[in-house]
Amino acid sequence: MTATSGLSLPGTTATAARVLRQLRHDPRTIALMILVPCVMLFLLRYVFDGSARTFDTIGASLLGIFPLITMFLVTSIATLRERTSGTLERLLAMPLGKGDLIAGYALAFGAVAVVQSALATGLAVWFLDLDVVGSPWLLLLVALLDALLGTALGLFVSAFAASEFQAVQFMPAVIFPQLLLCGLFTPRDAMHPVLEAVSDVLPMSYAVDGMNEVLHHADLTTAFLRDITIVAAVALLVLTLGAATLKRRSA
Repeated sequence: MTATSGLSLPGTTATAARVLRQLRHDPRTIALMILVPCVMLFLLRYVFDGSARTFDTIGASLLGIFPLITMFLVTSIATLRERTSGTLERLLAMPLGKGDLIAGYALAFGAVAVVQSALATGLAVWFLDLDVVGSPWLLLLVALLDALLGTALGLFVSAFAASEFQAVQFMPAVIFPQLLLCGLFTPRDAMHPVLEAVSDVLPMSYAVDGMNEVLHHADLTTAFLRDITIVAAVALLVLTLGAATLKRRSA
């Protein structure tokens, strides 16, 4: 039997359980996903040790960016490794849909993203004294959505890479432009109009905007709800595209 493009709960959960079992035996990958964002936030806090206000200004934004980047990198490489090793081909020969595989990967890495986001948010707010006007739980929500977006992007681009090196090469193409245009370095409305228009269609821009809304507003705002809706919708869209472009093996 061959794989279909459908989605089923047993297939999705079985895939997620298999991926989590593999991750359990890969401590370096776990450390990269869970600890690196925390270490980066810790270093950033003390880089600006003499200017706590600077850390407050950019810390919340990076709380969303770091999980997105690490999940993108790990997910793209891990998925590509499954394809080049022949594991994916064997799985797709079973009565398992492409949607099951993509959803299973997303569920497994999403579970790791929950841990990653909770640790990073807790560290920033309660140990590094990030000054947040809004609820830390909203920060956690945005960080989690950003990590899931990174997972979705990683799954998607892995279909176009033939080696782990090529998967890493997608980072400058997919992540770096978003990093430059998301408003981290300068307000987006202060950019050249063309670059501002480009930033308006990049999901990382709304991830940063959502974090800034929590940073400066005590209550839920319309802008915050718009931002998290866009990030979640893009993540879902990219996962759907990932299922459509999933290949058995590298070329």
